[in-house]
Amino acid sequence: MIARNDCRSFSCQPAFLSILRPLEDPRIERHKCHALADLVLLTICAVVSGANGWEAIEDFGRDKLDGLRQFAPFDNGVPSHDGMANVIARLSPKGFQACLLRWTQSIAEITDGEVIAVDGKTARGSRDRRRGRSPLHRVSAWACANRLVLGQEATSEKSNEITAIPKLLERLELKGCLVTIDAMGCQTAIAAQIVAQGADDVLGLKGNQSALQEAVEDDWTVAQQADFAHVQADFIEELDKDHGRMEVRHDWITEDLRTLPNIDRWAGLRRIGMVERTCVSGGKESIERRYFINSIAPDAARFAHAVREHWGVENRLPWRLDVIFGDDASRIRKGQAPAILTSVRHLSMNLFEQEGSAIRLAKKRRKAAWNDDDRAKVVFG
Repeated sequence: MIARNDCRSFSCQPAFLSILRPLEDPRIERHKCHALADLVLLTICAVVSGANGWEAIEDFGRDKLDGLRQFAPFDNGVPSHDGMANVIARLSPKGFQACLLRWTQSIAEITDGEVIAVDGKTARGSRDRRRGRSPLHRVSAWACANRLVLGQEATSEKSNEITAIPKLLERLELKGCLVTIDAMGCQTAIAAQIVAQGADDVLGLKGNQSALQEAVEDDWTVAQQADFAHVQADFIEELDKDHGRMEVRHDWITEDLRTLPNIDRWAGLRRIGMVERTCVSGGKESIERRYFINSIAPDAARFAHAVREHWGVENRLPWRLDVIFGDDASRIRKGQAPAILTSVRHLSMNLFEQEGSAIRLAKKRRKAAWNDDDRAKVVFG
């Protein structure tokens, strides 16, 4: 545990660091040259300010030590990058994530109907071929209206999303929310868990549920060919134009499940939906159709909103992590450090969202690097 006398360093620090008090310190007492609170604070401030590796974090600490001492003692100065890496690599990812989840839940104002998008991402640079370690893959939950990462669950393989998603969901307060997951999470047990936690779901369909997918595809094909003469479906059309590209989306949702097989296996399954996307770019047209099962009311506007929010997260969250925070490019591989640094990047994104200004995230990060007051505003509020 963080030593009792370390707690003084939390007295003027932000709430999320005080929540980290239960985090277990892996070092024995006589080897503690630097308080764990100081190491955590330094890592977070450095990542917020643009540091993507241990040497950069050490350099940041030495340059900004006087400013950091306004919020924590740093009695023995700044640790070496190797020393800091050794400590962070031995922290518990689950313990660290549990602490951050408590902080996130304390600031998030989740309302009824909020879309919680669950999506996976692989940190490709974390693969360690010399030690035979697969790259870190984690599943994250994103509150679309709050624009906050609510939590994450790390796995060693993408295929393990099926086991990671239930662990992530059980830590979240989902009552009244709408959970969206792509086809990997379209499992009967996951659907039952979402319903049991008091939420609705919109689940993508692909080959992992081949019999159900084929039946849903056949239903929509027959319905479209008959111009929906025998199927009552709610419908909405959406149009987007941007940079010479036009996209038309047609969204249908129906509660006609008469021809679907074994629907009693799916808790809460009440409707099926389809999205047809027609894109025109550079004089070329492409059409894509996606199919979904869900538990929401037969409201095409709400269905379209949920699907659109999920697709937005697929593009927004991984893109920000890679392009702005260098997640894929990171070569941090030792011990638990890849999972801990991923959590710190998610925390950094949440801190920037809480800061509230309307400028782009990349610019916010540059301002935090250049200006001590801007960084303090982000980290300490």
